[in-house]
Amino acid sequence: MARMPQVTARELIRFLKAQGFVDDRQQGSHLTLWHDTRKTSVTVPVHTGCDMGRGLAVRILKDAGFSVDEYLRLR
Repeated sequence: MARMPQVTARELIRFLKAQGFVDDRQQGSHLTLWHDTRKTSVTVPVHTGCDMGRGLAVRILKDAGFSVDEYLRLR
């Protein structure tokens, strides 16, 4: 299994939107994205200028239905 690179919230959101996720709602600094076909939502904390923790990024990808390998291949 590949190691998750350091990513920002913006990079992760860009990837998720490219895979069909759309903005659902935002509360404070947390953006919730929805995928209609998969019937799933994920929430991404948006803290400008900060890298997201690798573990959190992996958890969000997993909740969205992607592995780290898929993220690295599709980004």
